[in-house]
Amino acid sequence: MQKVPEAGYKIIGLWISGLQRKLTLDNLSFPFKVISSLTKSRQIIRGFKPHAVVGVGGYASGPLLRIATQKNVPAIIQEQNSYAGLTNKILAKRVQKICVAYPNMEQFFPSDKLTITGNPVRKDIVNLEGKMAEALAHFGLSPDRKTLLILGGSLGARTLNDSMILNLQKLIDANVQVIWQCGRFYYEEMKNKLGAFENRDSIQLFEFMKEMDLAYAAADVVVSRAGALSVSELSIAGKPTIFVPSPNVAEDHQTKNAMAMVGNEAAVLVKDSEARERLIDEAIALINDHNQQEILSQKIKALAKPDAANEIVNEIVKLIA
Repeated sequence: MQKVPEAGYKIIGLWISGLQRKLTLDNLSFPFKVISSLTKSRQIIRGFKPHAVVGVGGYASGPLLRIATQKNVPAIIQEQNSYAGLTNKILAKRVQKICVAYPNMEQFFPSDKLTITGNPVRKDIVNLEGKMAEALAHFGLSPDRKTLLILGGSLGARTLNDSMILNLQKLIDANVQVIWQCGRFYYEEMKNKLGAFENRDSIQLFEFMKEMDLAYAAADVVVSRAGALSVSELSIAGKPTIFVPSPNVAEDHQTKNAMAMVGNEAAVLVKDSEARERLIDEAIALINDHNQQEILSQKIKALAKPDAANEIVNEIVKLIA
């Protein structure tokens, strides 16, 4: 809601949400939301007259692409995760092309519509070569020490933050320096708790980081949630990664994303329920195992799709050419 208008594009909202899988008051309003969203989508398509439409799996994709395809507007959906979302599964029969980020998606979609493009990521992380010195200087870190990057997303992740606070002294004692993005919901709390530790100068705490290319460049090892775009970025960055999938997402798709990497021996997985006890020990072990870092880095890099945005655009152009 912030970045899109900043880039010069208008957002038009639809009154739509997910259907809860249990009896709730919200479900009573769902039919009215569908009718409202279909009506609004019809107005949008009639007024905007698109040459093509693209859905990326959100609730709003459903009514908008349904109306567009009814009017014979060429359509593409992009599935970011290794486990397809409900909206994309419903739309699959109506669209001409389905762009995916993982192999073996035939279990969800018609195979003749599939093309593996990967997920689009920010351009500045595609090439991190030569950025190490700049990155360490930017974060005030030493080139003589190993660096751990902790990514909890813009809102933060309670489990990752608790794991850090509970085991912070281990990192300090192991002479590991840390770039820790804790999220805006937790920043003040973590800042206060961090203040209780001595020799904490090696722990750099951030609410949010814009310079993600420098954060990746500085890191020897990364700890991250396993959202689709995070997995794609870390593949392109080629960083040894420990994924801690969030259990609070639909269809447990973060675990499935992480397992797609683990199954290729391209990452390490620590369960959310075990993170407070195991995560930092695993991170220290990996940060001290250069050989394992090399293996993970090579294998996750091999799964990267750095040209995803162009490939998706090419598929759209084919439809409207």
